[in-house]
Amino acid sequence: MEWKRPLLLCLGWTAAMDSLAQTDRPNILFVIADDQSYPHASAYGTLWIETPGFDWVAQNGCLFGNAFVTSPGSSPSRASILTGRYPWQIAEAGTHASSFPSEYKCFTDMLEEAGYRVGFTGKGWGPGDWAVSGRKRNPAGTPYNKVRLTPPHKGISDIDYAGNFRQFLDKNAGRPFCFWLGANEPHRTYEKDSWRGEGKSTENVDVPPFLPDDDVVRQDLLDYAVEIEWFDSHLQKAIALLKERNLLDNTLIVVTADNGMPFPAAKANCYDAGIHVPLAICWTGKMKGNRKYGEVVSMVDMAPTFLDAAGLPPCADMAGRSLLPLLAGDDKAAARPMAFAGRERHSSARPGNVGYPVRAVRTKNFLYIRNIRPDRWPAGNPCYIDKEGHLSALHRAYFDIDGSPTWSHMVACRDSARVYPLFLNASSKRPYEELYDMRDDSGCLHNLVGDRRYADMLEELRSAMDRMQDETRDYRLDQNGKDRWDSYPRLRGGMRSFPEQP
Repeated sequence: MEWKRPLLLCLGWTAAMDSLAQTDRPNILFVIADDQSYPHASAYGTLWIETPGFDWVAQNGCLFGNAFVTSPGSSPSRASILTGRYPWQIAEAGTHASSFPSEYKCFTDMLEEAGYRVGFTGKGWGPGDWAVSGRKRNPAGTPYNKVRLTPPHKGISDIDYAGNFRQFLDKNAGRPFCFWLGANEPHRTYEKDSWRGEGKSTENVDVPPFLPDDDVVRQDLLDYAVEIEWFDSHLQKAIALLKERNLLDNTLIVVTADNGMPFPAAKANCYDAGIHVPLAICWTGKMKGNRKYGEVVSMVDMAPTFLDAAGLPPCADMAGRSLLPLLAGDDKAAARPMAFAGRERHSSARPGNVGYPVRAVRTKNFLYIRNIRPDRWPAGNPCYIDKEGHLSALHRAYFDIDGSPTWSHMVACRDSARVYPLFLNASSKRPYEELYDMRDDSGCLHNLVGDRRYADMLEELRSAMDRMQDETRDYRLDQNGKDRWDSYPRLRGGMRSFPEQP
């Protein structure tokens, strides 16, 4: 079916702007980690990570147990948050490290047009090239990155996120604001064994079932924990700044992550560890605290929520919907039976720079995945051609998996009967369909497609995905009958050569 770009409409804009009293509008603080999976915050009961800032937001607002991003990679996930649209609705912005067409309006643009001051620190939208699309700045807002510090460990950014937030507040005092506090943590790389200096122990680490329970993995997880705690320390400082300036009660605070942890079978995968993220929201002047919400929430809902909080209408074709009724206490108003996610190209990992297209449906209890090109390698081809023209050893590519001590260990120990199934789960070719019961298979290790007991559920989720793709015009072919996703250029990151596979 032929695909065409949609006509974007934002309705009722001028009337809404005219009707707003500037003093009535809340501030918005959006705090986003880079590569953090659920349940890796102490508010969820995780003992080996301490996140008092996140926990404070949860205690003074609402803690979400089933929040899902729309893509397991930074660029498409962040673009989806900004636009309130699924990645397959925003052209090049829906894949990794490409462009961000200016025709797709962001909530930051709309808030600024309505009188808000809009800024960001750290990582806004990216990686990608927003300038090539004619944009004048990062879609997340005006950058505030001049305040720097000496980080405690290698791999941690020297950007002082809280210090830049203070500078933003100083410059925009007395005006309603929207600030995007985007940490670069816990994105790799990590300082190996940084956990030792932080007084951590490997004994209480919960190793996800899709990773081998070995010391090298436990230690790598603790290095990941150190970076989450650094991110949380800046959240604590940001909250203190709001208190100091008497802005807290009128500030909507959202804390989450863009995608899952940078480990095999997590980030860049539509398995649960790739799309299931922490989420806590508070608005102390408007919301009751100490609430927990276990139904499904999608991050595509963020843009309409922020606009609604500011008294503004969403664009007519936004896929998300406002969470304000839920935040006000009406749990049923925001009930969403399922969340949708997908991915295309993540890195340069296959011949011709093609991606690995996936769509997923997550309900409270089940995850259905459709691997649209099961002939391709999900983590990238097993070997590549280096700059000298030499063929790498087998299993030394897989560039959709972040390099790490954990992955090196899994490759080195792949002949072990204990490690081999997990190595295959992360890297080998996958069937067209996968179905998992999340109640007893959080690691997504037991595919239920073909199990008669789940035939009705499989058909229900198949149909739900078909409807979603039709309603959101999720079509792959362009006007020439070619896969449009494979034509989008990679504008950030290196390009690699691969041997052609039969």
